[in-house]
Amino acid sequence: MTLRLSDEDEKALALLANADGVSKQEATVRAIREAAARRVHGDLVADLSARARARYAEVLDRLGQ
Repeated sequence: MTLRLSDEDEKALALLANADGVSKQEATVRAIREAAARRVHGDLVADLSARARARYAEVLDRLGQ
């Protein structure tokens, strides 16, 4: 796989890799994994929140009065 980056993104990747003491390839893999974990976690939290709001809608409405 080839990854094409702008000069600005290339510099950011180099800074990230240098800060973590890893190669640019490893910094890229870590960034992808971290972004995926955040996305999955965010989706899970949103789903659980929606379920709780639906389940406790009446109680929440009364508390808001």
